[in-house]
Amino acid sequence: MRAYELIDGNDVTALAIKDRPVPQAEAGQVVIDVKACSLNYRDLLIVKGNHAARTGGVVPLSDGAGVISAVGAGVRGLAVGDRVAGAFMPDFTAGVLTPDLQAGSLGGAVDGMLAEQVVLPAHGVVEIPEHLSFAEAATLPCAGVTAWYAQFVGANLRPGQTVLLLGTGGVSIFALQFAKLAGARVVITSSDDAKLSRAKELGADEVVNYRKTEDWQTRVLELTGGLGADHAVEVGGPGTLTKTLEAVRHGGSISLMGVLTGMADQVATGLILSKNIKIQGTYVGSVAHFREMNAAIALHRLRPVVDKIFGFEDAPAALAYLESGSHFGKVVVALE
Repeated sequence: MRAYELIDGNDVTALAIKDRPVPQAEAGQVVIDVKACSLNYRDLLIVKGNHAARTGGVVPLSDGAGVISAVGAGVRGLAVGDRVAGAFMPDFTAGVLTPDLQAGSLGGAVDGMLAEQVVLPAHGVVEIPEHLSFAEAATLPCAGVTAWYAQFVGANLRPGQTVLLLGTGGVSIFALQFAKLAGARVVITSSDDAKLSRAKELGADEVVNYRKTEDWQTRVLELTGGLGADHAVEVGGPGTLTKTLEAVRHGGSISLMGVLTGMADQVATGLILSKNIKIQGTYVGSVAHFREMNAAIALHRLRPVVDKIFGFEDAPAALAYLESGSHFGKVVVALE
């Protein structure tokens, strides 16, 4: 059984294919024949050695989907042949996130999904909507659940509200799709007019090129009659947070989950105070949230946006493509 493992290095080539024993399902576990994996920015940080969770020899990538090929004793509700995906944090089934549950995030200190076969606890495995391909389903565990949590748990999004989205990566595009399902108005930013055109095709109501409009927060205020957005999905981090605070209305909210511009900087705490803004840290979500999201995806037959698919042997190239920022939506590695 082939699997990628993290090796020494600080670039996208810091992983190698290794031969591993075929995993066996012990009590309460299932074995999954992985058909596709998707990439997240966290995976890039881990492979390059820029993330605290990195552990040498671990199988990378948190997200993957496939078919159950073996079921351990005591497993109920899952069977050989079921099409499934693993949860980002398999032991975070519901309730409140704790450090111990977070430590079990796949692809960091714990083996992830970039392997021909993986073994996971059955309680951390979710059946995927039948209309999705494995490549599409592989995009759900991190980016999909994060966007779902941001919109409907962190923000309690309601019809008619305005949502501000930054960029056109995986989380932002899922957030766009979910916002439109909820009947919300979407303002989205990008530095690429072609990507903004694609976002319009997916339902974005207003688009702002932040390279052409440096003070993009002012444009967001103009588009909202001077009030500001009701909610923002903040994937940029410190480099964009102050502008996002300016673009959100008094009493609005921000779901903060991204560090694309770095990890630390000054925060405009005065804006948070004076505008009574709620900032919700968003670290993916639980297995229960994953199931709720899948129910909505199945009902509306929503299809995740897959930008490009790479072969298993081309996983380093897939990471390089993600790092380039050229993608719109999700980047996938296929194993079949």
